[in-house]
Amino acid sequence: MPSLRRVPSLPRGPVLLGLLGLAWPLLALLLVPSLGPWPLLVAAVALACWRLPKGHRHWGILLTLAALLAALFGHAELGVRAWPVIVNAALLAVFAGSLRQEQSMIERLARRQEPDLPPRGVTYTRRVTQLWCVFFLCNGAMALWTALYADLAFWTLYNGGIAYGLCALLFAGEWCVRQRVRKRS
Repeated sequence: MPSLRRVPSLPRGPVLLGLLGLAWPLLALLLVPSLGPWPLLVAAVALACWRLPKGHRHWGILLTLAALLAALFGHAELGVRAWPVIVNAALLAVFAGSLRQEQSMIERLARRQEPDLPPRGVTYTRRVTQLWCVFFLCNGAMALWTALYADLAFWTLYNGGIAYGLCALLFAGEWCVRQRVRKRS
């Protein structure tokens, strides 16, 4: 009897949301001209509300109201284009907020691989967290500029390509610096 191969299932939960988030600029470029911004705006709000942590469900109400206000004033496409701005603002808030805590965001991530992080490593991870805060602030500002002033094609190019490239460069650059710091220690 021949064996049946299992058909891979679609990604679920955070993976699906992550993939949709990464593809958002391309989806907007492809679908807004033909469908208009409304379906994407409704989908974005629904997905965001679905994935909000239980303690932050009130943000879903605020997000829904903001999307409706944008749409009512004839700016539904701006609501679609705001996604990268919202993501950068949220990441900035999380990373900056962690600087007020005992462990910064990058230190928490580093301690997964190296639980006994030396004091020099703690200082380094705090600096890297600050660097990511600057990145999210600048990238969010550029995302906002493209949402307000650029055409859809340039908005897609920046938010769906250039921003990802800059993020990858920061990852790679930090990794190289980290290797040097480790050799010195």
